[in-house]
Amino acid sequence: MAESPAILVIGPRWVGDMVMAQCLFSALKEQYPNAAIDVLAPAWAAPLVKRMPEIRQQIDFPMKPGALEFRIRRRFGRLLRGRYDMAYILPGSWKSALIPFFARIPRRVGNLREMRYGLLTDIVPLPDAVKRRTARAYFGLARGGTFQAPKLTIDAVSQAALLDRSGLSAKNFVALMPGAEFGPAKRWPSESYADLARAMMARGLKVALLGSRNDAEVTAEIAALAPGAVDLAGKTRLE
Repeated sequence: MAESPAILVIGPRWVGDMVMAQCLFSALKEQYPNAAIDVLAPAWAAPLVKRMPEIRQQIDFPMKPGALEFRIRRRFGRLLRGRYDMAYILPGSWKSALIPFFARIPRRVGNLREMRYGLLTDIVPLPDAVKRRTARAYFGLARGGTFQAPKLTIDAVSQAALLDRSGLSAKNFVALMPGAEFGPAKRWPSESYADLARAMMARGLKVALLGSRNDAEVTAEIAALAPGAVDLAGKTRLE
């Protein structure tokens, strides 16, 4: 393996998972300090990926969520031929491994998941103990390096402007993100978030409720249950 391999990572489609993917990126960078690591991910991930110093660039993922779009994946994979030495496939679906396969990347690493024999060249076992510990599962794909918690870089000027607009200061608040893509079934109850918010405020901390516009209803509910919490859902973005 070259000392400075070009690595393609097929990234996850969810914000939290993308943050946890940095555990893999840092482990790869530790093992291959001169590696060029690119992440194939949805366009929304670009501002987040820019905060990860291990990543060279983010490549927009061209497919719709849940769609197979076999021909598009094949065509996209062919466009990437000859550019990468290794690929790491983080999602567990069969279709997520198609682009590295069509790109003919020599080493394609991932967990077996949907019986991806042939699509992967390096199948990494996924112990039951880490199946629900996403950060550890991603880190395990590196098969080396040191586990490090995610740590995004900070633009101090942008941070100060955002805090000022939100009426917050850097060291006296906690942020809660109560939304969930699949609704209440995947979400902690609003009453529990409100209890936590009130407990934090009782300790002298401000509470900021974050989320997308889709989370505005639940953050408004929590803000009503915990007066004093600052509802910023849909009003902030990473720049």
